[in-house]
Amino acid sequence: MESDSLKYQGRCKEFGNGCTWLIRIVMRKRKSTWEVRRYNGPHTCMATSISSDHRQLDYHVICARIFSLVRVDASVSIKVLQEATEATYGFKPSYRKVWLAKQKAVAQIYCNWEESYADLPRWILGVMLTMDGSVALLKISPVRVGDQVDEERVYFHRMFWTFPPCVEAFRHCKPLVSIDGTHLYGKYGGTLLLAIAQDGNSNILLVAFALVEGENAESWSYFLSNLRRHVTPQEGILVISDRHNGIKAALESPDSGWRPPHAYRAFCIRHVAANFALTFKGQDVRRWLVNAAYEKTEAEFDYWFDIMRSENPAMCDWANRMDYEMWTQHKDGGRRYGHTTTNISECVKSVLKGTRNLPVASLVKSTYLRLAELFIVRGQTAEAQLGSGQRYSQALMRAIDRQPLTASPLTGNPS
Repeated sequence: MESDSLKYQGRCKEFGNGCTWLIRIVMRKRKSTWEVRRYNGPHTCMATSISSDHRQLDYHVICARIFSLVRVDASVSIKVLQEATEATYGFKPSYRKVWLAKQKAVAQIYCNWEESYADLPRWILGVMLTMDGSVALLKISPVRVGDQVDEERVYFHRMFWTFPPCVEAFRHCKPLVSIDGTHLYGKYGGTLLLAIAQDGNSNILLVAFALVEGENAESWSYFLSNLRRHVTPQEGILVISDRHNGIKAALESPDSGWRPPHAYRAFCIRHVAANFALTFKGQDVRRWLVNAAYEKTEAEFDYWFDIMRSENPAMCDWANRMDYEMWTQHKDGGRRYGHTTTNISECVKSVLKGTRNLPVASLVKSTYLRLAELFIVRGQTAEAQLGSGQRYSQALMRAIDRQPLTASPLTGNPS
């Protein structure tokens, strides 16, 4: 019910509905100890004394039941699998049991979690031999046993990869890239870093990926340096991201290649507004900041900023700690092309949702297969549009040829 550095209070979820269990603890600063001030126990409700689980309903049995569900959708939630198991056996298994069952099902369908790491280098080599221009950089580290280093064994550390069509397509996209990270939910976790672009027809394109241990300065530096070197060497590129300190350190590194005038950075307004709302409470304060950021002229920006200043000058002080070029449209130099958020990254993350539960090799393969399908569909669409355009031009020329050239009744000029 309540928890901070000085007090803790909890009660049964059935409190007031047949149970009186309650506990209240406070910190005694002078003695630096916690003291129980109130305790009502034990529980008087039946919910805490009766389990709906069954000890013989282990994760092996559950795996057999949920196997077909996981095969159809690897991103199916544990809650759905719990309900399916309960509907079949009449007992509701614990979250932990169903999670283990799902990991076993994924390993049977796709690949063993451990063997997947060993399979990855072979698959990478195959792609690079068959698709000239592919980039796949696998970083490994030796295994340490105490103070000794076992040189014969290595473990997966990080990986960056992209494909030639992505590199070529980015040359025809807007000179901006949205970067973001998404957590993996498989047996070994990790983070998938993404770089997303958009063309003039608002089609979203994934241009680069990286698998890292988490979002920190080292992992972002690894991703962004390879992105700059292999995918986005153009001058004047704009990077849109949240205000993560790891991204900031990687972009501001002297040898990163991402510093002005070679490249520029912009903040996602949605993330800025979320941080702003943590400091300033109110129904409209977040909207004022967002409106100010979206305005394209200085006069319109000043209108909303004056409202914030009249309400609370500290709001303007908070916003002024950021360079206007980073979060406003009227000072972005036209580099944003109307992109004020990293929403295109969120769209891609929803598409990749089904792959974030897979073993590492299957995850990397899925990016290849989905991009291959995307380029095929885009190519067919372009050919169809080109064909219809040619047919229209030919029909127009035939129609013009059939019309005699006459003089305009108003000017006398040929028309």
